[in-house]
Amino acid sequence: MIDPVSLLRELIAVDSTSARSNFPLLDVLERQARALGLATRRQIWTDASGVQKANLIAQRGGEKGGLALVGHTDCVPFDVAWAGALEPAVEGGKVSGRGAADTKAFLAAAITAASRTQGAPLQLVFTADEEVGCLGARRLVDEGALRPRHAVVGEPTRMIPILGHKGYCLAEVTAHGAEGHSAYPETGASAILAAGHVLREVERIGEELRAEADPLFSPPHATLNVGLISGGKAKNVIPGLCTLTVEWRPLPSQDPRQVLRLLEEACARVQTDRVRIEVAVQRLDAGIAVARDSEIVTFLQAQSGNAPGTIPFGTELPYLAQLGASACVFGPGDIRVAHRTGEFVPVAELLRAAEILAAAVARFAKT
Repeated sequence: MIDPVSLLRELIAVDSTSARSNFPLLDVLERQARALGLATRRQIWTDASGVQKANLIAQRGGEKGGLALVGHTDCVPFDVAWAGALEPAVEGGKVSGRGAADTKAFLAAAITAASRTQGAPLQLVFTADEEVGCLGARRLVDEGALRPRHAVVGEPTRMIPILGHKGYCLAEVTAHGAEGHSAYPETGASAILAAGHVLREVERIGEELRAEADPLFSPPHATLNVGLISGGKAKNVIPGLCTLTVEWRPLPSQDPRQVLRLLEEACARVQTDRVRIEVAVQRLDAGIAVARDSEIVTFLQAQSGNAPGTIPFGTELPYLAQLGASACVFGPGDIRVAHRTGEFVPVAELLRAAEILAAAVARFAKT
């Protein structure tokens, strides 16, 4: 009999920060899955830094139909001063450590659920590099072999079934000016001042977006943020280069390119004969909303006793939808304690999640 608390502690003890290979964590998960009689395979690749990564698919009854329980194996970095990051403790009804909530508790609950049931087809899908752009989930879509009928995507939702979330888009705006001596303004063209004009345009676009609202979300409109800015060489040099990193989170009903077009138009207005502004897109992930009355949502609502909601952060849900699954995001823990020192998951939620996922396998892991 698998003890989900013990298994979670074993998973936390493995450093699966996104910059590292997730093979050591997959080794633990694969050993557990094979002990339950599940067949396994790895979808392997080498990332841009030369590090090997993989998705692990463990299945009983094939990779088509039935139910998939999907969770990511990677975690965000932790403060080196946090002694308990990889030394999980159980205290005060909580399991603490990096990844305890996001999202190793779900992984432990999924394995535990599989151990308590014989439903099939069942797929346990453990992905890589969710934290850096859902890269593993994208590879599942590109391959197309996995085709579950239903799916539960694991994230710390406080046991609330999640109907959807906003998209995530990212672009780098670069202002190319001309360097010169700051005592002689006519010798150059300030890229930083041009970027300042772009900032005002971004603020204006953000105000425009408030006109289109969806009460399911908080805030109910698309949001923009300039998270990074860099430019200049010295205090007495007219800056010839300045970059801004702009992110926006569109509503599921919105085309993610809508803000991109507004941003490109704004930059075209700001640039001059001496300052050129480029917009380089890095991500254009649309939002998603699933049907409130879908079987998987109503089942998780009844089991958890929690009404469905939405979340402000991105997940692998859109990729499971692309694979044809009727899916929902659900899991133990609270995202507000994730990505920080002292991350934890309540033991009671972990145990209840295992029970609910086992019930989901019994209900949906059918041909």
